[in-house]
This record gives sequence, structure tokens and C-alpha cells, in this order.
Amino acid sequence: MAGYASRTKPSEGVLQPLWAKALAIEDEKGARVILVSTDLIGLPRTLTDWAGAEIMKRYGVERSNIVFNSSHTHTGPAIRENLAPMYDLKGADAKAVDDYRTFLAQKLIDLAGAALGDLQPARIDFAQGQATFGMNRRELSPTGVKLGVNPAGAVDHSVPVLRVTAPNGKVRAILAGYACHNTTLTGEFYQLSGDYAGFMQAEVERALPSVTAMFFQLCGGDQNPNPRSQLELAQQHGKTIATEIVRVVQGTMAPVSGRVKAVYQLVDLPLAPHTREQFEKEAADSNVFKARRAKLMLQAYDERREPRKVALPVQAIRFTRGFTLLALGGEVVVEYGLWAKKTWPQEPLMVAGYSNDVPCYIPNAHIIREGGYEPVDSMIYYGQPGPFSEEMEERLKDGMSKVMERVKK
Repeated sequence: MAGYASRTKPSEGVLQPLWAKALAIEDEKGARVILVSTDLIGLPRTLTDWAGAEIMKRYGVERSNIVFNSSHTHTGPAIRENLAPMYDLKGADAKAVDDYRTFLAQKLIDLAGAALGDLQPARIDFAQGQATFGMNRRELSPTGVKLGVNPAGAVDHSVPVLRVTAPNGKVRAILAGYACHNTTLTGEFYQLSGDYAGFMQAEVERALPSVTAMFFQLCGGDQNPNPRSQLELAQQHGKTIATEIVRVVQGTMAPVSGRVKAVYQLVDLPLAPHTREQFEKEAADSNVFKARRAKLMLQAYDERREPRKVALPVQAIRFTRGFTLLALGGEVVVEYGLWAKKTWPQEPLMVAGYSNDVPCYIPNAHIIREGGYEPVDSMIYYGQPGPFSEEMEERLKDGMSKVMERVKK
């Protein structure tokens, strides 16, 4: 299972089915976009690039017009490479994970084809709701920043909702998002589930039987559900957000119309300087995860490919009127989503993280200065050499601005 280094055994069965779902939209000029949601920890870019290329080859949809988002459930299967140092898989265990990855990639391609094959006339609308169980988790203490509860920290409680309605008035699909780690269920839980996002989707589909409900994880990298660590709380949070979504879709929403345009690019984010010597020392560390990371880094140094930057996917999909999706790779902290909405206040925005790749956490400059799990410790599990340089914030904001400028032309 993915998400918690403390786990010591495989899953114990299925509490709730995990889903990949796709929404295909075609505008009046024939331009198509495909929005894919997955009940998974995150997808590596090697997988999404390959699946995207196959979808483009088979169905003629450009890579820039395809979004792969993950709910970031920590009670789903491991999908290796981005979190390689977290797992020490060998033999049958390693084969099972690799086989699942191959199976998953093919399923995502088939899913896109199925969505494109079911195109029907529809009306699309957009509105914002709100849910308040998300809480900033970067708790300041005399010894530094720890994972906890920070009521004074930045949050984004908005619930953006996209509704797709058939000509007969039946709602066919709902895409909703929230900026909060999908981690109500902590490391002692060993059954597979979609956590609060999975329960949300099931609850919406029970309330509106004609609907396929989808969840996009937003910029929730430094947010946790509060309270957490009980199954009943995951169900409660799922019902809370589902109730709000149903309220929104049954109310007044703004129409989405016009041409659709998409832009996808990679933005290079610089890492802080590092040396071979620091990993030679780390290789003898009693922390097994640091030792695994050091092994990977020393191999990279030997092959003269030591990482100095992270290439992060930044994507925008915009309709002429009514809706814009800004999708970022990585575990993006909430302040990027808040910044985007402040920067483009006239845009009906959904700002997603965990899209197209999850190479590591994406902090901003002040979080890098503060230290703690997101900018420093997590990079061990992601197999990154260390924290980002503080200039990465401006690089990322510049990349976000450029895709927004291009998609609005």
C-alpha cells in the first residue's frame, strides 16, 4: 500500500472499490479535452506521458488536452517510482507492483476511449461550494515545524463543482475538488479505500443515481482532514463534502460555454546545491530511508545525472466562458492555489495539484525557510537530493502565469 512508511505488510482486502473515471468534453468546433480522476496516491510522469501519447495516437486528443489527477488516498496501491525509497520491494512483491502499473496504464487508455465513445449533447455549469474540515497541518513549535494542527495557517475551504447535464435535465457527471490531504485513514489502516474522497463520490452517486461523481485533489499539500484517524471520520468528511456538492448542483450555477483551449508545459524548479560527499556520509545512516535515498543519489552521481532541478508539469484548460482548470504536478501547498485565485479573480478557477506527475512536495519560499516535513523530510521518501532553492516559487508562479496567458489568447 502507498502513503505511509510505517506500514510493514500488504493490504488486508478491500473496504471500498477504487476507481479511475474520465470526463470527455468536445466543444462546437470539435476540440476535445479528457479529465481523468484516479483513487490513487499519485501517478508518475513516465506513466502519464506514455498513456497520454497512446491516447493521442489512438484517439487524436493532444497531450495538452488530457489531465490525469490523483485523489492522493493513502489507502490505495503502491505505484512505484516517485516514492521508490519508501518501499524495499523484492521478488513477488516487486512484480505485483510492476504488473499493477502496467495494468493501470492500459486501463487509463481504455477509459479515455470509453469516455470519448460516449459523447452526448450536454450543458455544463460551474459554481463554488465550501467545506471546512481541511486544516493547515504545519504546526509551529519551539523546536521547529511539526505535522499537527495549525488553526492560524493558510487554508482553502472552497469546493469547486463542475456539473454536466443532459438535455432531459438529468445530471450525468459531477467533477468536484477540495484542497486537503486524503489521509483521514492513517498508517494503521490496511484495507484499500478512497478515503474521504472515495466516500464523497459514493455518497454523491447515491444521492443522484444518474451521476458519475469525480474528485480532483487540489492544492492540499500542507492540509490534513481534522479530525482524523477513524473510519467513521473518513465517512463523515466524505458525507460533509458530498452534501455540499449536492446542494451546489441543485442550486443556481453559471453556464460554461464557448471554445476550449489547453496548454501544457514543464517548468524547471531548481533544487538547493548538494554534493556527492553528503550522500557518501548518508549512506551509512541508521535511518533506512536516508540510506536508500543515498544509494540512489550515489548511483546518479556515478552516471553523471545527479538531479539539480525538478521538471514540473503545469497545465491550463480554459473555456471561453465559465470555467478554467489550472493543473499542477506535485504535492502543491495551499498558498499556490490561493495566489492563483487572487491573481486571476475574474477567472472561474479550479486549481488542482497532484496532476500529471507527483515527483515531490511543492513548497513555497517561506515554507522552505521554515523547514519541516514538506520541504525537507519528505524529499527523502521521494528520492530527491534535498530541498528546493527558494527561487523555485517565482519560477513556478512565472510558469503558471505563462500558461494562463497562452490559454486566454
